[in-house]
Amino acid sequence: MKFSKRVLLTGASGFIGRHAIHELQARDYEIHAVGRHPFAKPPVNFFQHAVDLADDDVVRQIFHAVSPSHLMHLAWDVTPGDFWSSPTNLDWVATSLRLYRAFVEYGGRRAIFAGTCAEYDWTNELLDEEATPLRPATLYGTAKCALYKLIAKSAQREGISIAWARLFMVYGPHERRARLVSDVACALLRGEPALCGDGIAARDFMHVADAARALATILDSDHRGAVNVASGICTPIRDVIATIADLTGRRDLVRLGARPTPRGEPPLLAASTGFLHHAVGFDPQFNLAEGLADAVRWWRSQLTGSGSAH
Repeated sequence: MKFSKRVLLTGASGFIGRHAIHELQARDYEIHAVGRHPFAKPPVNFFQHAVDLADDDVVRQIFHAVSPSHLMHLAWDVTPGDFWSSPTNLDWVATSLRLYRAFVEYGGRRAIFAGTCAEYDWTNELLDEEATPLRPATLYGTAKCALYKLIAKSAQREGISIAWARLFMVYGPHERRARLVSDVACALLRGEPALCGDGIAARDFMHVADAARALATILDSDHRGAVNVASGICTPIRDVIATIADLTGRRDLVRLGARPTPRGEPPLLAASTGFLHHAVGFDPQFNLAEGLADAVRWWRSQLTGSGSAH
């Protein structure tokens, strides 16, 4: 079968990337994944290129051989707790710019990059692509914001169609441990206390399968510029914890207030989703209760040995 759309996907073995593969296949893409960690059992119509993305010469060789029409760049260092201030953010800006330049040089037409809600000024109650200032408070947010501005300006000059997906609180199967949903679910499923903050802050949570489907939908659309990838519903963190506790039957092990509130944590991170819903035409399939149930089922399977982590 000959494919008219050929996508180069970075971060394919990562949290969102492994879910994006299915969505890209459903849209008849020929998928070429670049990264350090190959799949043991690669999916159909999926080609792996096990390379270090920081190796500019090898990456350019891949672009020369593949000549992708599309690019989905998800790879970044998001080690829980460290990524907010890690100097590797600077390295990923440089790597991402090299990827973009090679994509343009070898005839690429349409690309989507993973941004973050951390690019916004968090003192605003509603984070909107057009109305909210970009004023990141962390190195991670600053790096993503700078990359977006550089690529958007270059793409305008070169006539390349670029979308920038600002991801909010994504959770679900294959999430790294030490993040909120995975950390609480694993603790309670093991019969251990779940040490939490006060949980008063509210966040916009989206299941990873919905986030991946949103990214693929945006890539297939003609939307240019930034778009929030979020559910549009803000929920107090303590309500998320309570739902996980009910799903595991272990409310007795939840310890709200056992951890201090991080300094500078905003009380509310609410996403405007008008672009995603109306301009792109995307609606999530999971509500929060269904999504958390799916995440707990997956973690239960991992901890009991009845599922595969790969």
